[in-house]
Amino acid sequence: MQELTLFEAEKKLMEIIWKEAPVESGKLVKLANEINDWNKSTTYTILRKLIAKGFVKNEDTIVSVLIPKEDVLISESNQIVEESFSGSLPMFVASFLGNKKSLSDEDAEALIKLIKAHTEDDKK
Repeated sequence: MQELTLFEAEKKLMEIIWKEAPVESGKLVKLANEINDWNKSTTYTILRKLIAKGFVKNEDTIVSVLIPKEDVLISESNQIVEESFSGSLPMFVASFLGNKKSLSDEDAEALIKLIKAHTEDDKK
């Protein structure tokens, strides 16, 4: 899977685009100004970078998403597990749970279902 890396400013603009797309570029500039206090030049500079990276397209002043937010979240999660936990999902989960004394029954059940759904034996 392609690594889908966004810098902080790019993430901020993508959050707006994911929420509003398809969105007219002028409206995007107004939203970026309201939300992030960015001027027109800043917004268009970041937009050009997102286009170059293949995250969005801008055709006839309409900005559309090419890479869904879920794909970026998956890529970022995988990158964290690889870089910070040597690819060990159990180490990541143990670290994530940290000092929690217990999980709610609902959280525990959801995790069990998730594990079962992704277990190789269950895929056969």
